[in-house]
Amino acid sequence: MSTIKVKDKVFEPYLTAAEIDKAIHRLGASLCEDYQDKRPLFIAILNGSFMFAADLFKNLPIEAEISFIKLASYKGTKSTGQVVTAIGLDIDIHNRHVVIIEDIVDTGKTLNAFLPQLRHQHPASLELVALLNKPEATEYTIPIKYLGFSIPDKFVVGYGLDYDGLGRNLADIYRLKEEQ
Repeated sequence: MSTIKVKDKVFEPYLTAAEIDKAIHRLGASLCEDYQDKRPLFIAILNGSFMFAADLFKNLPIEAEISFIKLASYKGTKSTGQVVTAIGLDIDIHNRHVVIIEDIVDTGKTLNAFLPQLRHQHPASLELVALLNKPEATEYTIPIKYLGFSIPDKFVVGYGLDYDGLGRNLADIYRLKEEQ
């Protein structure tokens, strides 16, 4: 892996596809153990989680369902501070075991706005699986039961994560290169 350019920014290698795959297998095994015979509903948050959700779901040999919701709070490399719901949830989650699939949790603002909406529908359980977490960026504490990686507060692209819509298609994850 070498540095790449996305739009006007240079990114350096951070996590390889093999490292991501290993984390997904680990997360899948934990989820299978915890949700065997519970028929969980996974809710993937678009757009960023689409690759993670697909790969994770392929690693779940249990009876499970998946749905998608679109929430957004980013423009460029910064959070806008406002959570926008573009596509809503159309499945009844009352008494269901629900697992939210998120690509990255940084400030926690998006999930802090979304989780109460789900709790209001009285699921049997509600947990979160995230590929990445930025503890240094946390403004709202969000409990992540299933976590791939804790990373520093650096902007990342690849594996579904984007910079102004670009870079999602990269198999590896890259972080913004520091200015020299």
